[in-house]
Amino acid sequence: MPVKTMASRPKTVSASRFCSRVRPSGGHFRVNEADRIFRKAAVRLIPVMALMYVVSYLDRSNISFAALTMNKELGFSPEIYGRGAGIFFWGYFLFEVPSNLMLEKVGARAWMCRIMVTWGMLSMACAFIAGPVSFYVLRFLLGAAEAGLYPGMILYMTYWFPQATRGRFIALFLAAVPMASIIGGPLSGWLLDVTGMGLSGWQWLLLLEGVPSVLLGIALLWLLPDRPAAAKWLTAEEKAVVAERLAAEPRGELHGFWELLKDKRIWIFIIPDFSIVIGLYGLGLWMPQIINGLGFSHLETGFLVMVPYLIAVAAMILVGLSSDRRGERVLHVAASAFVAAAGLIGAALLHHPVLVIASFCVASAGIYSALAVFWTLPTAILRGVAAAGGLALLNSFANLGGYFGPDLMGRLYAATGNYTLGLLALAGMEALAGVSVILIGRSFFKRPT
Repeated sequence: MPVKTMASRPKTVSASRFCSRVRPSGGHFRVNEADRIFRKAAVRLIPVMALMYVVSYLDRSNISFAALTMNKELGFSPEIYGRGAGIFFWGYFLFEVPSNLMLEKVGARAWMCRIMVTWGMLSMACAFIAGPVSFYVLRFLLGAAEAGLYPGMILYMTYWFPQATRGRFIALFLAAVPMASIIGGPLSGWLLDVTGMGLSGWQWLLLLEGVPSVLLGIALLWLLPDRPAAAKWLTAEEKAVVAERLAAEPRGELHGFWELLKDKRIWIFIIPDFSIVIGLYGLGLWMPQIINGLGFSHLETGFLVMVPYLIAVAAMILVGLSSDRRGERVLHVAASAFVAAAGLIGAALLHHPVLVIASFCVASAGIYSALAVFWTLPTAILRGVAAAGGLALLNSFANLGGYFGPDLMGRLYAATGNYTLGLLALAGMEALAGVSVILIGRSFFKRPT
């Protein structure tokens, strides 16, 4: 395939190529049989992948609970906390593409083990933060260690599942993010009040919540086959059916990494993804402090933070299923982003605790639903090395929203003494995500006439 130049007109991808159910060619296998095998694979793999993401998100976001006592104990200002919480994503940004290329080279099993063990150890080391410098350094290294997990798992799904079913499986995988907060909220709130052996509650929180990552990382050597051909729980006939079904998939247009860099679609995809992620982490890493500031205790804050994420889990799964069944991606992403913007506006302008938390529920449901379906779009045009490098490239730039969101919230809170302007800024970014993904859909994913 010739390499396109920046000036060339990008090809559009028919909606049917990435939305509709793939049909078998030549009658070599039955669709129902293939679907049964993919469901079998999903039952084996998705829970493991979701658990991986639960512990990863817990380790990157538990600093939001630690901050309830850590900031006062170490004398951290809102700017220092916001910058340190977000600097994680600079480490993620710099190492994500190399990490995903290594996964493609050495295999998911060994590389994911390496990722999880190193980030678990660094997460535990964060318990010994002594000041701003150690805070920044350890958060940066934690991001570098974790780099590649999310795009690596999205890439891994392309090895196992056809595009027509990927929306629901990505949604189930990403449900791990709010699930981490559902589990971690009450746990973190409780651990904050634990002391002993010369350690404060926030130190016990960071130390103990890093242990599961190390243990699960080692377990992946037995739980995560690199490819369907290596899965001991698939028969030879089932492996052949999977291989043939995936071979019948419409092929993405981009295969080489250098070709990828010259395709402007990948760079344009950064706009909605970055905008969604700013809201996700801007809200997520400050929500415990906002709710705590409404007059609730540490434990009460932990349980109340859990509520928006429970709503988000249900919403993102339902939206993912709806997207697959209707064969439509763009409007599902855009509508979810607009819902997120409305929720953030409500949280900014309403003052009663019940209304604020209800607004957080709406915002969280919209943010996570938009993110889950969004990732079906770039996977529709990427294959091979381009998928490994492109997904990581997109996610690394977009995840810088995880730095700017918390940092923006901290700066605006320091300047105004409240969260109103920060939440409105996050709402504006979610609205931008909705508008930009509609424009992308019209330009690159046109339905056939």
